[in-house]
Amino acid sequence: MFPDSLQARLHRSGVIAVLIIEDADTAVPLAQALLAGGVDAIELTLRTPSALESLRRIHREVPDLLLGAGTILTPQQAAEAKAAGAAFGVAPGMNPRVVDEATRIGLPFAPGVCTPTDIELAVERGCRALKLFPAEQSGGLAYLRAVAAPFSHLGVRFIPLGGITPANAETYLVEPSVLALGGSWLAPRDLVRARDWAALTELARDASELVSRTRAA
Repeated sequence: MFPDSLQARLHRSGVIAVLIIEDADTAVPLAQALLAGGVDAIELTLRTPSALESLRRIHREVPDLLLGAGTILTPQQAAEAKAAGAAFGVAPGMNPRVVDEATRIGLPFAPGVCTPTDIELAVERGCRALKLFPAEQSGGLAYLRAVAAPFSHLGVRFIPLGGITPANAETYLVEPSVLALGGSWLAPRDLVRARDWAALTELARDASELVSRTRAA
């Protein structure tokens, strides 16, 4: 589901900014602000009426950004996200119908998992990049290590999301099974609503420096 080249790019990025965009007019400047700070991968969640239009605008105007769509809950949303320009899709859970549609249309897809059964179902359908959600609330890094161990020989990699902050990001980034982190802290709604692009760039810069420092070591 995730080609090696896409996995390699996500690993280099280290963090994927998770965005909830309420006004499509903020989509491009927000994406540009994150990119200016060194964060070049995003997951734009399909939680608002403006989400698909925001995807289209970012795809058209910020081509250097690796554009993902999140909260894909139905097969139709998978198709809409790909048509809007998403390079990959993410879901909070493991819905076989959604995974099958993503496979059919050629959309690299990371379903959400939380239990060994979830992982088995995802692996059975060819998924090797999986979103661990909610990461911290499920037991954090200790839980990730335990649940990942039986599948490590299959090349399964995880994108933890939920409770990840700059305070605990480093411990996840050094974990071999972690592909990248989902970072909802990178685009707080109050800063987006205030259109404080400079502050958002600074958050992105701090995150990208953390990734460089941690993974270089």
